[in-house]
Amino acid sequence: MLMERGIVIVGNESALLNAIEIEAAKRAGQYAVAPIANRLLGDSVKLGLRARGENTLSAGPSANGRIPLDWNPGSPISARTLIIAAENHLDHISDAILVCAPPSIRCAAADLNLTDIEVLMHDHIKGWFFLVKELAIMFKARGKGTLALVYSETSGTGGKDDNVDFLGPAALAAFKSLVRSLLDIALIEPYLTLGFSGIDIGDEAGFAAFVFKQLDDGSRRGNGKLYKYGKLAFFR
Repeated sequence: MLMERGIVIVGNESALLNAIEIEAAKRAGQYAVAPIANRLLGDSVKLGLRARGENTLSAGPSANGRIPLDWNPGSPISARTLIIAAENHLDHISDAILVCAPPSIRCAAADLNLTDIEVLMHDHIKGWFFLVKELAIMFKARGKGTLALVYSETSGTGGKDDNVDFLGPAALAAFKSLVRSLLDIALIEPYLTLGFSGIDIGDEAGFAAFVFKQLDDGSRRGNGKLYKYGKLAFFR
């Protein structure tokens, strides 16, 4: 009897995270998800959505199959607790999908909020390193598994008259650097590591389907590769 895939998704509240969830629900009766809530004080878009009573993250395509998990990204202990909780719910983790689609802070440099700077470091930079460390320990102990690192190149983009984004590019640059390092050592690890970059705004569903197409293959041929989705969909 084949063991059902244990899919864990961690990422920023975003349309991309929702699209990844939809694809996961097509492949597993249950999947676990740990969203990174937007705690930025200067994010007027998020505050506006809250004022209208809207939710930036849907409950996913299957309320019964979606297992929400709590995670404090800035805590290394919380990263380990997250892995244990996911294994308890799913029995095992076969696919860990990390989704980086950071929110934006657009303002003048003098108007940067000190709390937002701390949130940037804790939620959108440190957290990924803590989580990757725990996932690597788990996958090495099992001798198998897939670590997928997904990000959108369009994070932080805006109109020509918009203020500069002080958060999105910084968070994305740190995540991309982490991805590159993990891909560089992928061939010496017993588990698979795949990177995915999307460049098309508004095609999150297509990007998510592309990600899972590679993950479904399960071949070591893709190990250590960075796949690019969009008009120039090549891998390095």
